[in-house]
Amino acid sequence: MFVLALLVGILASFFFVENSLKYELESTLDLQPQIIITKQKAGRDTTVDEKDINVILNIKGVNDVLSRVWGYYRFKDKRLILIGIDTFENQYDDILAKITKSTELNVSSMLVGEGVKKLFSQYYYHDYFNFILPDLSLKKIFIAGTFKATTKLESNDMVVMNKDTLRTIFGYQYNEATDLAVIVKNPEEVASIMVKLQNIFPTYKIVAKKDLRITLENRFNSKSSIFLILFIISLFTFFMIVYDKLSGLSSTEKNEIGILKAIGWRIEDVLQARFYEGLIISLSAYVVGIMAALLYVYMLDAPLVKNIFLSYNDMDISLPFIMDYETLFLLFLLSVPVYLFATIIPSWKVATLDADEVMR
Repeated sequence: MFVLALLVGILASFFFVENSLKYELESTLDLQPQIIITKQKAGRDTTVDEKDINVILNIKGVNDVLSRVWGYYRFKDKRLILIGIDTFENQYDDILAKITKSTELNVSSMLVGEGVKKLFSQYYYHDYFNFILPDLSLKKIFIAGTFKATTKLESNDMVVMNKDTLRTIFGYQYNEATDLAVIVKNPEEVASIMVKLQNIFPTYKIVAKKDLRITLENRFNSKSSIFLILFIISLFTFFMIVYDKLSGLSSTEKNEIGILKAIGWRIEDVLQARFYEGLIISLSAYVVGIMAALLYVYMLDAPLVKNIFLSYNDMDISLPFIMDYETLFLLFLLSVPVYLFATIIPSWKVATLDADEVMR
């Protein structure tokens, strides 16, 4: 029972972590704009000019164009995402829209995610934080508060501030942006609009949300191969146990069946007793394994296993609770019925023999 519960717990932990991170990834991708435009020089992304917005708005089918000022900032081996907002602009992201409606950020204030707040507090930045500018001078920005979002991947390592302030931190010019987000009225016209944009800006990199989804899913699936290897190893171990059970009963178990037959038990009675015994063991192991996996993943945040997907310099996140009933049903089929089969077959072979032959 202990070994079976351990194997079920390991397999369930792998599935729970993968499902939770996949849910976070899907939720984050759903919030992305339909088309993202970046400018490249020598194969590297560079800033775009906000004057291009007027040209893009003249394309039929384009509903809105937003200039995005954002980027990464490293602090103590952690990577923070800095995002600039403008109160008077429309927002493509729900959390940014809520922030612009509920909070007015000035040039010296910012809002931080819960993970960033904990990180700053560890280094005694409770009220403000000093950003290092490209010219090595310091820019003091006060912490106006924290915010929450629907996904931890989106908000945990995010810092939101005034767009002009962020331009100063990154060394941008007044009319420069990191990229442009294009909002299309009809999703069916995204492909044709991308062709028009590429003809107008042949040196720009134009990416659709579906292409971004494919790229991130491929990266996610490449790391999922580690889970597949661990799954195969655990499954192989489990079936080795089943094979050992099928190869025959121990001498003690055979002697027990022989005694039961000697005192009048029928073959059906023996198989029924062995069935209930196997059912109790397998079901108990299944429940204990699932409960242990839930505790490990959602209470302890899956140490070691979660780090397979997250880089060492990423902010630590809490996994959202996602109950996948298909996973639970799959683990049930791999454990309970298979174990019962491995218990009944050898018992039936022994129960069909004479009692004196079995006891001898």
